[in-house]
Amino acid sequence: MSTEQHKEHAQSESAHRGHDMAARGPEQHKDRQHVDHTGHEKMFRNRFWICLALSIPVLAYSPTLQRWLGFSPPAFPGSDLITPVLSVVIFAYGGVPFLQMAMPELRRRKPGMMTLISLAITVAFAYSLAALFIAQGTGFFWELVTLIDVMLLGHWIEMRSVRQASGALQELAKLMPDTAERLLPDGGTEEVPVGELGQGDLVLVRPGASIPADGEVEEGESDVNQALITGESKPVQKGPGDQVIGGSINGEGSLRVRVTATGEETTLAGIMRLVEEAQQSKSETQVLADRAAGWLFYIAIGVALITAIAWTAVTGFQVEVISRVATVLVIACPHALGLAIPLVIAITTSLAASNGILVRDRLSLEEAREIDLIIFDKTGTLTRGEFGVADMIAAEGRGEQRALAVAAAAEGDSEHTIARGIRQAAQERGLSLP
Repeated sequence: MSTEQHKEHAQSESAHRGHDMAARGPEQHKDRQHVDHTGHEKMFRNRFWICLALSIPVLAYSPTLQRWLGFSPPAFPGSDLITPVLSVVIFAYGGVPFLQMAMPELRRRKPGMMTLISLAITVAFAYSLAALFIAQGTGFFWELVTLIDVMLLGHWIEMRSVRQASGALQELAKLMPDTAERLLPDGGTEEVPVGELGQGDLVLVRPGASIPADGEVEEGESDVNQALITGESKPVQKGPGDQVIGGSINGEGSLRVRVTATGEETTLAGIMRLVEEAQQSKSETQVLADRAAGWLFYIAIGVALITAIAWTAVTGFQVEVISRVATVLVIACPHALGLAIPLVIAITTSLAASNGILVRDRLSLEEAREIDLIIFDKTGTLTRGEFGVADMIAAEGRGEQRALAVAAAAEGDSEHTIARGIRQAAQERGLSLP
């Protein structure tokens, strides 16, 4: 990827930061505040449905649509105000978020998709209000509300897909225990929240427990399961001097671990941070769309000026000139892109998340289509991370089912991953243990 592409990518992200910014929470994992995509999803969903409901009477009482479709809605005192009043509400409630998201682009003097959308809905709104007094029946109220509805739907779909992918973050957060056993100078232990651990603390990790923080083993030996973090399905033998990763699962032995990293400095926190950054990043399609929108913004302004000059030269400055200029600026809005790109993001993000793929960068994901050779340098990386029984060979005169039942009984008290795999196989076959 070129340096220019990276620059475009980084700059384009700020357009969405209006609804993607979130503060870091406390170090304890359960209090961590990730990007609140759930809140954004609800916001866009609620605004879409409310604006859609308000748009129905606007469309029904639009003179343009009445002429096209050949119908007349019921008329009553004040019915002529339904369209402008509801359009004002829809613009104020559903359109303002796009104006806010356009501000970063305007501050950088680099117009993009949000600037183009904001230009279209602002011009449509302003001209339609003015048309009530200078040229009734020429406003764009129905185009205004339709455009806002489409854009709200697109952003709702996008936020929904990102929220679904955030389930990977929640699963990672569950790896870290809430409490840890800190060793005291007198040899005793005290249970403390993980967030209170500091570098240099000595913690006791019992068999089968999650390691509360990154650290170095000072005493004890055990097999540690790091499958959910490193992808290694086989437990790794750990002893004095070995490094352990917070969130990995201890095996059968007890370990005394000297904490070397906590909170945001742990390996697990780093992985979660990468996932967050990927969710906030933009794909190449979005970057190209923003770039095209920037050019289209200037083209629309230029064509609008040419339109104004040409019509003024031919007819003189009349209301019709303003109408033509407004039409040019409104139709420049990329309605299709506003819905198509979020749909593409929703599909790709959901597919990746459902298949356990954590995307570091969306641009890199799109470039992955050009890969024709992959080299995996770790044995077991492509497995499920769980041991199981693949085949059984029993001694002569002994049945396989009986052999499996005996083996499962022998491993009954073991927490080793292989022992759990044997017991699981016996349970799946409904075997009675001797």
